[in-house]
Amino acid sequence: MNIDKIIFAFAGSMILLSAALAWLQSTYWLFLAAFVGANLLQSSLTGFCPAAIILKKLGVRPGNAF
Repeated sequence: MNIDKIIFAFAGSMILLSAALAWLQSTYWLFLAAFVGANLLQSSLTGFCPAAIILKKLGVRPGNAF
């Protein structure tokens, strides 16, 4: 797996997790989904993604986007 696939899988998992927690616990968990979405949006505009930097330092193979 490369960085791109890991980032997309992690973001999708966090959004699904926050939706499930919002349904089961509290709607405040939707703030997590909003944060992940905002981070995806800003990384698409700026090219800066903290998770990609961490994965790069861990030696994960880079992809096309990061």
